[in-house]
Amino acid sequence: MIVFISVIGFVIVQRIVELFVARNNEIWMRSQGAYEVGASHYPFMLAIHVGFFISLIFEFVILGRSLSANFLLFLVIFLVLQMMRVWVISSLGRFWNTKIIVLPGAPVVNKGPFRLIKHPNYIVVSCEIFIIPLMFGAYFTALVFTLLNLIILSIRIPIEEAALREVTNYKQVF
Repeated sequence: MIVFISVIGFVIVQRIVELFVARNNEIWMRSQGAYEVGASHYPFMLAIHVGFFISLIFEFVILGRSLSANFLLFLVIFLVLQMMRVWVISSLGRFWNTKIIVLPGAPVVNKGPFRLIKHPNYIVVSCEIFIIPLMFGAYFTALVFTLLNLIILSIRIPIEEAALREVTNYKQVF
């Protein structure tokens, strides 16, 4: 139980800190002339992420799941994902956000993991949503929330890309 509380506590605190970072970045970006797009799907995305933690805690504690036999492998993958998460956020700097905030005329970030792939943050989050429950034998949570995340990303990514194509150099970069 202590391992579960430690890992999940770490991730929850990490997400709360990231919301403060995102809010500060949003304030700065809006002061530069940025605006939000796709706001209508954002509450659903938040609900998925909150639901993920509720489901994971319920499945582990109430349904009595236990550490996976592959826990150490999944833990290593999780730690690599955390390093990738930091790389993504630091590469985007003031432009990182949990919302889709676009700044007309701003150059699209094309450094760090963005040199290699278009949406590394979504890849990291998708992998986390799958791997974290697997660490604790929470297979229902892994499956259901991976599918829900893919659905919300199928809505979010086209909205984000269309907005970036419209007001930035996104077409030239990607």
